[in-house]
Order: sequence, then C-alpha cells, then structure tokens
Amino acid sequence: MNKFASGFVHLGSKDTVEIQKKYKVSAELDTLLLFNENTNRPVASLSMSVIPVQTMKDVITANKYLILPRLSSQKVMDSVCPIEWTRRRKRLCVVLISENTKEHDEPRQAMRQFAQESTYNSERVRFSYIYQERQQEFINSLLLGSSRKTVLNVVILWRRDMNHIKYEWMQGSWTLSKTSPEWNKTKQTLESTITKLLNTEETLTYEAIVKELIDEQAQGLVGKIITRFLIAADIVRDHISRDHVFAAASVAGTVLFIVLGGYFVAYLVRQEEEKVRFYEKQNGHQEMGKGKSNGSIRYTPQLRLHELRAEKYNGMVRLLKPGCRTIVLLLDAQSQNMLLREFHTIVWPYRKNKTLMFGYMSIDRGLEWYKRLLTLSLPEPRELDINPRNCIGTVLSLNGHRKYFCMYHAKHPECFKSRGSKRMIRMTKSLNSRDDVVGKLGSFMGFDESSGSDTEDEFDVEQGTRELDDDNDENVLLQSNLLKGLPNWLDRLFEGTTHRYYINYWPDFPTK
Repeated sequence: MNKFASGFVHLGSKDTVEIQKKYKVSAELDTLLLFNENTNRPVASLSMSVIPVQTMKDVITANKYLILPRLSSQKVMDSVCPIEWTRRRKRLCVVLISENTKEHDEPRQAMRQFAQESTYNSERVRFSYIYQERQQEFINSLLLGSSRKTVLNVVILWRRDMNHIKYEWMQGSWTLSKTSPEWNKTKQTLESTITKLLNTEETLTYEAIVKELIDEQAQGLVGKIITRFLIAADIVRDHISRDHVFAAASVAGTVLFIVLGGYFVAYLVRQEEEKVRFYEKQNGHQEMGKGKSNGSIRYTPQLRLHELRAEKYNGMVRLLKPGCRTIVLLLDAQSQNMLLREFHTIVWPYRKNKTLMFGYMSIDRGLEWYKRLLTLSLPEPRELDINPRNCIGTVLSLNGHRKYFCMYHAKHPECFKSRGSKRMIRMTKSLNSRDDVVGKLGSFMGFDESSGSDTEDEFDVEQGTRELDDDNDENVLLQSNLLKGLPNWLDRLFEGTTHRYYINYWPDFPTK
C-alpha cells in the first residue's frame, strides 16, 4: 500500500524515554524510523544531525509496501510483481486469494508470517494477497489447474509481459493459522513449490491472458472534484493570510456588484423598450395625426421627421456635434402631405445613420430666418424680397458645427444633370464680380424682387433670369417633380461634391 501515517517524538520529554531505549534512538541526532506490519523493529532506520527532505523521500519510496501488500490496482501489481521475460531470471509472485472478511484474517496473517520468515531473494520472490470479490475477472482467467473453489488458495505467478502470465497452483488450500497442526506441512509444501519453480529449467504449468486489475482506490468524478477542492482549500489556507482574504473578498464583491448591476440595468432597459413598443403599437396611428401640433411627424418607429421651430432650433442646428448634419425640407400647408411622404421615402435608406437628423420647416413660420440665412451667405449684405412659393421643395443640409449649409432645389444650377457644374462655376464668378447677383441667383433661392404670377395648379420657381433657362419647359415646374432630383443630390452631398455656403453665425429663429 502506498499510504502512510506519520508522527514525531520529542526527544527532550520524559514520556519518550522508553521509546528511545526500545528503538535505540540517539538523543543527539535526528532519527527516522519506518515501520510496516511488524512494530517490534523498524523496516528502515536513518540517523543524521539534519535529515534532508529528499533523503526522507528516498527511504520511504524504497520501503513503501508492506510485508504482505494487497494487489488493489494495476499500479501496485506492476510494482509488487514486475515483468520479466527471461526464464533464467524469472520473478515469482506468490498470491493468496482471500475475501474481505474477518474470517480470513488468520490465513492472511499466516502468509504474512511466512513471507517475513522466508529466506528468498526479494528481487526474485514477492508475497501478496488479493480480494476475490473485487478482482473477479482477473481470478477467473486463472481457473485452469485449480479446484472450483479458489478462495484461500495460493497461486504463483510469473508475468512475462503486461497481458501474458504463467502460473502454478499450490497443492492444497491455505485454510490454516500459524498455530494449526498442519502449519509445518503446508509451509514445507509452499517452500518446495517455490524452490522448484525458481529452477532455471523448471517452467510453470499454465498460461493465461489477463486484463488489467481494477483500481479499487479510484474515485468517481464527484469524489475527484471534492478531493481537488479540499486540497486547494488546504493550500489556500496555508499560504493566504486574513488580509489577502479580505482583499480577494472585496474584489469579488465589486465584480459581483458590477455584474448584477449590469444585469439589473439591462433588465430595466428591456422593460422600458417593451413598454415603448407596446405604446407605439397602440397609439401609432394617433401620433401620426398629432404630428402637426406636437412638432414632429412619425411615419415609422425608426425614422422621425422633426419640425424646425424656435424651441428645437438649438438642438437641430446650433448645438449639433462635429460631423453631424440636419437635412430640412421647406414646405407650406398646401404641399405638406405630398412632399413629406415623398421626402420620407427618399431619406428612408439613411435612417440608420446616427450623424443625420431629418426635419421639415413651414416656410410661413420660418421665412424671416430663411431670408436672413441667405443674406448671410452673400458676399455683401443686401435687402432681399423672397417669394415663399418659390421656396417650396427646397432642401437644406445644415452643418451646425462648421457653420455652412448646402442647398437642393429643382431649379438650382447645381442640380441640373448636364450643365450643373458649368453653371456653378459661372455662378461663383458672378458672386465675386457682379452687383446684380440677386437678380441672377434669386430665383432658385426664392429671391424675387419682381412680383411673379402663380396659379393654383403650377408655379414658376425661377423668375428674373434667362441665363438659367435654356428652353420654355424649364420655366414650369410641377409640385410632384420638386424632389425628383433629391436622391442624386444626397449622393453627391455625402460624397462632399456639393457647393457649400459658409456663414459667420446662425441667425435666430423667429418665436412666432
């Protein structure tokens, strides 16, 4: 067995004098005594002034088995009964087959006494015993040459390799004790059998192929986990002080608090989202009808169009973060329904862009702001007269942080498919060299110092210049075509190729 019990004796104590005399222990030296079943004398003894730890380990390893060890696993089998293929140096293992009962203690003690008194070389002959009920498969492979009852019988093994064994059964059973009248006869029978088999020319009668022994000390998965946990607990207890425990507990508590807090916050957010979705599902249609009064129109839960008003002006324009823009559609009460639906459809693909905000402005409410914005973008201040109907369908891209805006209008020279770039160049030169800039550029911005004529069904958003018109078809623009070129303009806007109108500051929005 490879299990040990350890203890120590204090040499300076009066209670240990008898032990020192019995085992002849020197009071001046450290002494290591190693015992097996026989406690009358140690199987190994070592005395030194200081005994190294490695020396202790070597002595224990060399004497780790009892006089009569039990074959309880394949590991013990390999140590007690080693393999030897050569017949001339064959090693014999004398095994007593018994059961784990008190009735078999005396036969096992008799075999132990026989092993202790034997004069055989321990490298050639080893003694052991085995429990039949625990190693039944191994014993069943050795039934040849034995009686049907194998309990309390002795078998002599010669292991040639891991699986092949030659064996011989001793004649008669081992159902006796040392005080039995047949003790001497049985002892002589076993001695003669061993002596005969140790002869080089003599071979064992039977041969068998056996499997590995079952590990009787093997633990289950739960047992292994518990054992590892107990070992780890002992190591932690030996190496960690109370301060370390408090520090570890503090860290663990902090981590646990953060994790639980995160789960709790996520739970609250999820509950709030479910409430919002339920509310939107129940009141989605009502909110669309209330959009005009509360300042926003929501067509879907994913895209909201905000109305540009005085109370929202700072959030939508002045306080925009760097890189963010607000895209605003100009309309009036008559064109609101048609233009909002079309505008919503066009900007829908950009709904997931977190840097964009979409809105609309009633030209009746924000005309003065729009007029002031255009005035600030001119090279020289000038009093403007704007026709509100010409501004409908205009889309402004406002960069609040960098103080510039881009403009879309169906009659804007930049929005013409074939002549846009040339017209923008000509327009830029006009801004720098001509004084009648308002007359030339006023139409697409909504400027019109002359009174234009409008009808209910169609209107002209470009008046006062023939330089921007090449034929009569461009002078008439239907309301349904105002946003026709907006998708292409948005593509160029995000590519950075649209013209930018810089201003010094953002004008105030009227509060009326």
